Amino acid sequence: MTMYGWVILAVIIAIILIAVGIWLIRSFYRRSSKDVAFVRTGLGGQKVVIDGAAFVFPIFHDVTVVHLNTLRLSVTCEKEKALISKDRMRVDVAVDFYIRVRKEAESVTMAAQTLGRKTGKPDELREMMEGKLVDALRATAAGMTLEMLHEQRSQFVQAVGKAVAESLTKNGFELESASLIDLDQTDMEYFNPSNAFDAEGLTRLTDEIERRKKTRNDIEQDTLIQIRTKNLETEKLSLDIERESEYARLAQEKELEFRRAQQQADLIRERAERKREGKVADIMANEEMEKARIASERMIKQDLIEEQRDIEAMEIERRKSVELAEHHRSIAVAESSEAETKARAKADEARAAAISAEEAIFTAREKAQTERRKQVELILTALEVEKEQLRHKTRVATEKAVAAERAEITRIEADAFAASEETRSKAFRIRHQVESEGTRLMAEANNIASPEARVSALRMRLVEKLDSIIRESVKPLEKIEGIKVVHLDGLTVPAGGGAPDGDGGLTDRLVSSALRYRAQAPIVDHLLKEIGIDIGDPTKLSHLLGELKKERPEGDKET
Repeated sequence: MTMYGWVILAVIIAIILIAVGIWLIRSFYRRSSKDVAFVRTGLGGQKVVIDGAAFVFPIFHDVTVVHLNTLRLSVTCEKEKALISKDRMRVDVAVDFYIRVRKEAESVTMAAQTLGRKTGKPDELREMMEGKLVDALRATAAGMTLEMLHEQRSQFVQAVGKAVAESLTKNGFELESASLIDLDQTDMEYFNPSNAFDAEGLTRLTDEIERRKKTRNDIEQDTLIQIRTKNLETEKLSLDIERESEYARLAQEKELEFRRAQQQADLIRERAERKREGKVADIMANEEMEKARIASERMIKQDLIEEQRDIEAMEIERRKSVELAEHHRSIAVAESSEAETKARAKADEARAAAISAEEAIFTAREKAQTERRKQVELILTALEVEKEQLRHKTRVATEKAVAAERAEITRIEADAFAASEETRSKAFRIRHQVESEGTRLMAEANNIASPEARVSALRMRLVEKLDSIIRESVKPLEKIEGIKVVHLDGLTVPAGGGAPDGDGGLTDRLVSSALRYRAQAPIVDHLLKEIGIDIGDPTKLSHLLGELKKERPEGDKET
């Protein structure tokens, strides 16, 4: 075999030896982990392996595995197995215990020795440890009342932990923590009346429940009464507010209507005044125009008269000229002798003719003047009459206009007054409707009131009328000034014998008054008992009346 062959053989043998070594280590070298330790016994003695490793040969060694992780043991004591507290009450309790093996060689050895491989099986471990845990719970609960257990849960858990710690140490365990999951009083059906503890707890529990039930009922009834009282007060307040609001609204509407009617009446009155002033101005303008027209006519007629006067003056001047010419002609005629007679005769004839003509002219002139004066007077009279008629027409028209305006103003005022009365009647009607509605709501509120409230109201009414009831009940005794029983025989017989007194006798009236008072006395006593007044103790009467009047609501005193 060459050198190269020996080298290859050595390498193969080394590889085989390494492979065998790896197989041996892998098969018999056992390691622990963070949550698992083990105890090796057998060849070489006991060895506890924590966070380490050791060879374990099946023929020479035995291994007990101990789990180091935290285990949860749930313990529930309820119903028939419930705990009994210091005050003999049964308590349902659910507690979770978190335990683990101490990471020490001694604890691991003790756990392996006492529990074996059960450290990794929570159910089997709980069955084994349950007795100790329940005993600790019962011992701790027996020293505390139910109220203390509920209010001092942490102290209860700490006390249980302390009681359990010593027992767990004997098995190599330590209590990491304990949690009180549930704590409540056990139902009454699980109390055994034949058991002395349960009988005492059941009695106390029944007494407490009934007392609490009574207290709860009192609170509920008081709350219900307060709610109804508050609702009633709120309803009354709401109705009062609505009534005041409605009154305010009606008053405002009434004021607005009154103001509107007054303003409308003022406006119409102002318009009528303006219209009347316009008409008066028109009438005055027409009167001024008529006056101007009359003045113009008068001036025209005066001009005509002046013209007529000028004509008459001219006529007089003309006649003077004619007479002067006639006189000169007569003088010329007289200067002639012969011809004077003739001329005079002719002149006389001519003068007579002239005088006749002149007289005729004068007569015609007088007639004309008379006629003219007559015409002028007629014209002046007609003017005066026409002026008077115009004044009368103007006065009548003015009076008619004023009367029409007054009638219009009266009619407007009457319309405004009628509108105001209508508004006032509407306001009264609405107010009566609101009051009727309020009365109806009060009646409904009284109808839905509870019987206790009605009885209370009846008693308050009796208290209000108590003085009049007592006064009327003792009224028959007003006529009795005093009674002295001297002798009963002959009480109804007049002195000196004879027939007894009639209906109007003094004794009959006394007896009748006393009987009427006694007949009414039971009724009065019954009414006083209804409101809680004992007539047998008159000293309490004033005190009770004072308290009832104090309890009486302010709103009821006005009703």
